[in-house]
Amino acid sequence: MSKTKENIVVFEHEILRFDRGEKKITKEQFEALERYYGNGKPFYKLVYNGVQFNEHVGVLQVGNTLIEVLPKADKIPHSETEDSKWRNLLIGMLRAVGSFDIKSTSSSNLKIKHNTILDLYFELFIKEVEYLLHNGLVKKYQKKEGNVTALKGSLQFSKHIQHNLIHQERFYVRHSTYDTEHILHFILYKTIKLLKLLNTNNDLHSRIGVLLLHFPEMPDIKISNSTFEKLIYKRKNQHYKKAIEIAKLILLKYHPDVSKGRNHVLALMFDMNLLWEQFIYSTLKRNKTDFIKIKAQTSKFFWKPENGRRSSMKPDIYIETDNGNIVLDTKWKNLNGYNPSPDDLRQMYVYHEYYNANKVALVYPGDNKHSSAGVYLKKDGEHDNKICSIILIDVEDEIKKWQEEIRRIIKEFISV
Repeated sequence: MSKTKENIVVFEHEILRFDRGEKKITKEQFEALERYYGNGKPFYKLVYNGVQFNEHVGVLQVGNTLIEVLPKADKIPHSETEDSKWRNLLIGMLRAVGSFDIKSTSSSNLKIKHNTILDLYFELFIKEVEYLLHNGLVKKYQKKEGNVTALKGSLQFSKHIQHNLIHQERFYVRHSTYDTEHILHFILYKTIKLLKLLNTNNDLHSRIGVLLLHFPEMPDIKISNSTFEKLIYKRKNQHYKKAIEIAKLILLKYHPDVSKGRNHVLALMFDMNLLWEQFIYSTLKRNKTDFIKIKAQTSKFFWKPENGRRSSMKPDIYIETDNGNIVLDTKWKNLNGYNPSPDDLRQMYVYHEYYNANKVALVYPGDNKHSSAGVYLKKDGEHDNKICSIILIDVEDEIKKWQEEIRRIIKEFISV
C-alpha cells in the first residue's frame, strides 16, 4: 500500500503556520522544517509559528505532506485554475533551460499525470532505470579481498593464517570479479529505496516495487557531493548519466528526520530569479540570427585594491547587435506600477559605461503595455544619452508562445 498524500499549494512569499490560516501544517511538520532550516537552507525564513517562503519555488516534502511552492507574477487569488497555470509554467520553464533533459524521454512517454514537479522527477528517474535494466546493467572488473571456499586469485598468506587457522576449508585471497557491483549501481539502488520511502503517487508505487524486485541488491553507502565528483563517464556507461544526475538531485536534497523518524524532508527548490534569467537567455539564444553575439554572465573587473583581489561586475545578459551593445538584467518580481529600485538603476548606469552599451534594460514579468523607456540625467539635470528601459513581458500560459513573445519584444527593443 502506498502512503496517503496531502498536498498544500502556496505561492512564493506566502506564509504557512500551524496555529492558524486556511492552509496549515502540523506543529511536528513545522519542527521538521525548523530543523531543516537549521542546516542552512535558504528556501524560507522562520516566522512566529510558521515559515515564510522566499523567491525559491518547487516542492518540499515533509513526511507524507507535499508543500508545493509555485511562482506568481500577478495578484489573482488562489484557485485550481491558477495553481495549474503556474505549475505548468514552472515545469515549462525548467524544461526550456534544461533542468531536466527529456529528449529521450518525451512527455508522451511519461505515463502519469504529474501533480507536482516531484512526481515528474521521480518518473523521469524510474523511466531511466527501467531503460538501463531493459538494456542490461553494465558490469565492471572489481578487485576484492576476503575469504572464499575455492582458491582463486592470489593467496594472501599472512591474512590466511590469521583468519583461517581453524578453518582449513577457506582461503583468504585477493582476486578480480566481473559483475554489476560498482558505484553507479550503489547510487541507483539507494535512490530506488529512497523513492520507495518517499513516493506518495499511486501511479508510481507498483513501478518502484518492480524496480526493487529486478535491480540486484547493492551495499548501502554514504552519499555526498564528492561521491558524484569522482564519477568518470566513458562510452560504456555514458547512458547512465541522466539517471545519476536525477539521483544526485534527490539524494543530496534529502534530509532524514533523525529525531522522530517520521517527518523526513526532501526539497527540490529553484531560485526563481536565476530561473527567469536562464529562461530569457535560452529563449533568445535559440534565435542566434537576431544578434551578432549573446552571452550570459559576462564578467568585467571595475576596481582593484592596492593589495588583494579585484572586484568584478556581471550583468545577466550581454548582446552584440548591428545597433550596438545591449545589456539586459532580469528581475523576477512584479513592479506593480512602481519604479525599479535605485540600486538596480545605478547598476544599469555602470553597465552602460563598462560595456560600452547603446541601451540597457531591466526585464520583468508584467503587462507589456506598461513597458517604458527612461534616460539618465546629467549633473545639471539635462538628459544624458544613456537609455535605460523597463521591459515588461506578459506571462503566457503556453511556453512556446511565451518564448516567441519574448523574442519579439526584445528584438523590437533592440531595433528601435
